[in-house]
Amino acid sequence: MEFLEKKEIIDTIVEIESKTDATLQTLSTLKDEIANLLEENQTLRMENKHLRERLEDQAVQVQENQENAGLTKSRLNLENIYEEGFHVCNMFYGQRRVEDEPCAFCLEVIYGER
Repeated sequence: MEFLEKKEIIDTIVEIESKTDATLQTLSTLKDEIANLLEENQTLRMENKHLRERLEDQAVQVQENQENAGLTKSRLNLENIYEEGFHVCNMFYGQRRVEDEPCAFCLEVIYGER
């Protein structure tokens, strides 16, 4: 009977070892996936920063163009709504602009060529 108990102990140890190896493999896979996600996140942050800079440049250009050309009364109303912090574009109409960030769609509606 002692022999069976020793065999059960060894079987249990082998089973624990197998589960530990599987857990270690899962952790390694997760670590690799997190590294990939962090790299992708950094790339997206840089791209986002670049796009925001381009959007701000576009907003400055549009504002300069607007100063050079008069707006219709309806576009002036849209401009006032936009400056109060709300979207006037078709995609987000009526929603508050997050931290008053510029919106290319709204700027196109207000100052774009029609």
